[in-house]
Parts: sequence; structure tokens; C-alpha cells
Amino acid sequence: MLLVFREKNFITRLLHMNSFFKFFWMALAAAGLCIIPSASDEIVFANAHAPGGRVEAPAFGGRILMGSIGEPSNLTPYLATDSASSEITGLLFVAPLKFDKDLNVVPWAAASYETLDNGRRLRFRLRDDLKWQDGTPLTADDVEFTYRVMVDPKTPTAYAEDFMSISRFEKTGPLSFEVFYDKPFARALMTWMGAILPKHILEGQDLMTTSFARHPVGAGPFRLKSWDAGSRLTLEASDTYFEGRPYLDEVVYRLIPDPSTMFLELKAGRLDMMGLSPQQYLRQTQGSRWEEQWRKYKYLSFSYTFLGFNLRHAFFRDVRTRRAISMAIDRESLVEIVLLGQGVPTVGPYKPGTWAYNDTLLPMRHDVATARRLLAEAGWQDADGDGVLERDGQPFVFTILVNQGNDQRIKTAVIIQNQLKAVGIDVRIRTVEWASFIKEFVHTGRFDALILAWTITQDPDIFDVWHSSKAKPGGLNFTGYQNAEVDELLVEARATPDRVRRKVLYDRVQEILDAEQPYCFLYVPYALPIVQARFHGVQPALSGIMHNFERWWVPAALQRHRIRP
Repeated sequence: MLLVFREKNFITRLLHMNSFFKFFWMALAAAGLCIIPSASDEIVFANAHAPGGRVEAPAFGGRILMGSIGEPSNLTPYLATDSASSEITGLLFVAPLKFDKDLNVVPWAAASYETLDNGRRLRFRLRDDLKWQDGTPLTADDVEFTYRVMVDPKTPTAYAEDFMSISRFEKTGPLSFEVFYDKPFARALMTWMGAILPKHILEGQDLMTTSFARHPVGAGPFRLKSWDAGSRLTLEASDTYFEGRPYLDEVVYRLIPDPSTMFLELKAGRLDMMGLSPQQYLRQTQGSRWEEQWRKYKYLSFSYTFLGFNLRHAFFRDVRTRRAISMAIDRESLVEIVLLGQGVPTVGPYKPGTWAYNDTLLPMRHDVATARRLLAEAGWQDADGDGVLERDGQPFVFTILVNQGNDQRIKTAVIIQNQLKAVGIDVRIRTVEWASFIKEFVHTGRFDALILAWTITQDPDIFDVWHSSKAKPGGLNFTGYQNAEVDELLVEARATPDRVRRKVLYDRVQEILDAEQPYCFLYVPYALPIVQARFHGVQPALSGIMHNFERWWVPAALQRHRIRP
């Protein structure tokens, strides 16, 4: 049985600095099919009620087996930009603030907070029951230490910019602190959704060599129990978590790089949750068995997939070449073939339907004739008649890098390879294991082009990805994009609290990105998670199904892995 809702017009974000932010509209109906009309995208949830409408008291015990195609690079918050690491650190650590289920900013480790002096000062008071998982109290000293680490130029993090905008940090008591800004900073509250680091453990250590990366100590609902490299990572419920011990004893991440193998494990009952492919969602999870034993969810993902160029490469410096490649790509066919219709073509770095999205722009049209003309204008000719363009004696041959285990991106690369062949470009495809993909190629800029996806943030600030200051090794602007006007717009927008003005600024940024095509923005896919039906407490909301993950539970009679008596 399905519940169908329509998403409200919100700007949204998945994670990276705050737990899991997946994206749903809250299910309010009791049962049956309910449609609430509104503007924007349709979201479908499986019925999450107990069979027969029974109401049971939550029970402690059991575990959940999750599938992950990638292994975390490390578990030190702020040092990892990959989703596998961020997903797990979101369960290990806490932050002063977080988003609630309806995407409102609320205190988490903070007991209270205030915004003062027209946004130029923030005042925080921490809870008095915060403890690190080794029993040490968590205090304002830890928050101050985190701030100092983040503004230290020696800290190799892509997330320092928010903290660099702070003019002064002042600890006002054992559990209180204030933060000062020279001017309003639109992302100020989101800065304090980043994890708090333990001063008593990390002070004086080199973050690049500390064992903390594989043996973290947090203050969140779960703690690391074991990490078998290349196999699995197990978290256990923390009895020091200030909001109460989670109901589940363990969360086990099984590392399975191949999605097809992962699905077989799901069918065999050796996984309890994973993200389905469109084919699995539409064709392989139908029938009474699936309806009785599983709950499926569907929503327009808060991420976009793109083909990114290394703009330092001589082939891609000319905007005519980039626009030609973008025009040679048929996005509609990508959605139909790769996603089986479970997605939409997109035009920029925001989710369609949200307030920051520039709806005056249209996805790049598929126009082979114009693509060929632009390539010719950029100096590319098929001089020897072999079907491959050349310029200055060099054939137009380049490699698209994709990460191993992501079938959608691999299929996307294959289709793009065929479509670019039609305009005389010879594309090679190379798949690389995820950790190597990030460390050896993305962070170092050793690629011609790549297919990746970015999470769409709650706040529309995209400074870290598009500002020229971030075009450096390890930076998020790994394609090397530089545009002076974009830099100015991004700086002004993050210092502008007025949303109407910010909308104007970000609309202009999107117009420039559309004109220059540093990325070929491809599509926004639907997310298609599936959860075993024995898990209770799943509450779809604007912030996702994971917002209350520590409150998920399994009836004692259905617990397959009981650890506690």
C-alpha cells in the first residue's frame, strides 16, 4: 500500500555536516491512498504502519544490516568529503544545532541559542548532560578547540570557509560561548551543524596521522565497535548519548561494491536496507512477498549528477568545446535509459522546484548540428577522415573517470561515449575503486573528465564548490573553474541575509554556469530506498526517514540478532 504526497517548496540538503538528510514530506494519513495537491514533485512512501494497525511499545535490541558501495576514507569529521564517511560520522558525533524533521533549525548539543546584533553575533549554551563516549564531559572547551582546528591553515579540510568568516570566538563559561561576525553571514547557523571534536583526545595530534581516523570517540547515538577493512563496519548503541540509548543494538555497514550483488544479499535476507536501482524498484521488487516484507520509498533526490571537465586540460578551456559536448548529450535519453524514467534532466546545482533554482533556464538542448559547428569554430576538424576530430595534430580523445560500483554512472558514461562519437569525439571510460577515485584522482586533479554527483545543500551557498579560491588540491572546486563575476556573486550572496536579494544573485550564478558549461549538468535521479518491514518507528518527513534513526526499533519476537538480554 502506498501513500502519495507532494513536496513543499523548500531549499534542501542531504548531509555532509549533519547526520543523514534524505528528503520526504511527512506522512500524515493513517492508511490508504492520500494525495495532497501542491506545487512541485511527487513523493511516494510505502505504508510504514504496523500490520493490522497494531500499536506496540518500542523494544531494545537487534541490529540493522545496511549496504554500502564505498568504504569510508576516515572517520575524522571535516577531513572526509565522501558520503560514506560523512554518513557514519553523522551517527558518531553531535553538533550544537541540527535540522528537525521539518527542516527547521533546532538545538541539538546546545540547550539554547540566540541570534543577536542583526545576525552579527550568535550566543550558545550547551546542555549540561553531554558526554564523550569515554565518559569525559563535553564542554565549550571542545567547541572552542573545534573552531581553532578549523581556522588553522594546517588543517587539510574543505570545510574551513564557514569558520574563517568568524571574526571572533569567545568562550563565556564552561558550557557557553559566543560567535562574532564583522557582517551578516547567511550560513552562520549551518556552520554550527558541524561535528564537535574532542579536545582531550585530539589536542596536539596531527590530524593526518592520528589513529582517531579509524578509532573515533564521539558523543553521538552510536559508537564504533569494529572496522574490518574492505568487509564491514559495525556501530553499537551508545549508553552515554544524552538523548537516550538508541533502540537498535548495532548498525552494520556491509561493504559491497557491486549493486547487483548487494541486491542479491538483500533478497537473501542478509541486508535490511539499501538504495534500489530503477530496475530493481520497478521490476524486481513487485508482488505480495515484497509488499508484506519490505517498505519502499521514492522521492526526487537532493543531488544532481554531472559530467565535469578538468578545465586545466587544453581540450576543455574553450567554452565552445564544452558547450558542444553538452549539446551532443541527450539528457532525455539518459533519464529514460539509465534511470528508466526515474529522474528528471537538470540545468544547474539546485533541485528543481526549490526557491534557489533558476526556472527561467532549460536543460541544454540536444543539438548535434550546432555541436558540430561549435567544435569546428573551436578548431576541431576531421582532417584524415577517420571519424575522429583533430586539432594541432592531436586527436580529440579523452577519458571519463567513474567510480566502481555505481552502475548508473557507468551506464551514463557509456551512453555519453556513444553520443559523443556521433560528433567525432573518441571517449574512453575508466572505472576506479571509490577511495582511490577520491584520493588519487579527484583530490589531485588527475583526470580528463569525470562523472560524479553533488548533494544539494539546505542553504544555496555553493562557495566551496565554485569559488576560484577552492580550485586547489583537495579543494571541492576540483575542476579548476574560475570566473571573477561568479566569485563576486558568491561572496555577496553568503553575506546577504535577504532571500529575495540572494535569489537574484544565485539566479545570475546559474546563468553564467549555464553559459560556460564547466559541468554538463545531467539529471536529478529519484532516490529509491527500501527498508525491511520489521523495522518500526520509520517516520517519513521533510528531512527524510533517517531523522529519527536512533528511534527505529524491532519487536522482540522479530529480532534476528539479539545482543542484550
